[in-house]
Amino acid sequence: MTQPPDLLSATDADGVATLTLNRPAARNALSLGLMTALVTELDRIATDPAVKVVILAAAGPAFCAGHDLREMRADPTREAYQQVFALCSRLMQTIVRLPKPVIAQVHGVATAAGCQLVATADLAVAADTARFATPGVNIGLFCSTPMVALTRNVGRKAAMEMLLTGDLFDAVRAREIGLVNRVVPEAELASATLGLARQIAAKSPLTLAIGKEAFHRQAEMDLPAAYAYAAEVMTRNMLARDAGEGIDAFLAKRPPVWTGT
Repeated sequence: MTQPPDLLSATDADGVATLTLNRPAARNALSLGLMTALVTELDRIATDPAVKVVILAAAGPAFCAGHDLREMRADPTREAYQQVFALCSRLMQTIVRLPKPVIAQVHGVATAAGCQLVATADLAVAADTARFATPGVNIGLFCSTPMVALTRNVGRKAAMEMLLTGDLFDAVRAREIGLVNRVVPEAELASATLGLARQIAAKSPLTLAIGKEAFHRQAEMDLPAAYAYAAEVMTRNMLARDAGEGIDAFLAKRPPVWTGT
């Protein structure tokens, strides 16, 4: 795989791509360069059949401290701010629309847009020492764009508590409100995340793509529309070769052989 500026990436033999935020001195703040590199790499991964699952990890003491405030204040114009938030929105939607599951591997702090990254990922595994916050309110800048992902992942009361107080939530509390899936000892974070990724990568890639798209689309519909849409998706899925193979393998008590079709 290529190595874009500010971003390290590697794919293991089991179809898992790991994208590592690599601005440790800046606590992996989302500069324009880093966000561009992430979008570029995710776009490439979208069409790479060798990659079935993506892990978002980070180098250094923190997962991600949010937007690069120094970069933003260096050009305090409406146009510059609009560019930052438009690119951030594009990045988050690229993650959601990627036809492959994305797992956040979180250590240290994930704050503001870093917390947004965690909320946007399909799954999240956190070290027991990780902490999460949307602290913009403390500096006069409400975390409005992180709010979009946060409110789609946790209950409204919990989301408002994070947004209004700016308080740090520990990993256990983050799991309780649904921001992360699993909390593991820090020393086991990478292996636990990779184990989960490999478990998912063993499934049919076509089924994963169908399921991820359907999950996000139905969540924005009313109940009758969601069921009508889901029924059509299941019908389409049943007609796929992988579905037939999976059912036949289950009935025959043998491992399935996926083709992605």
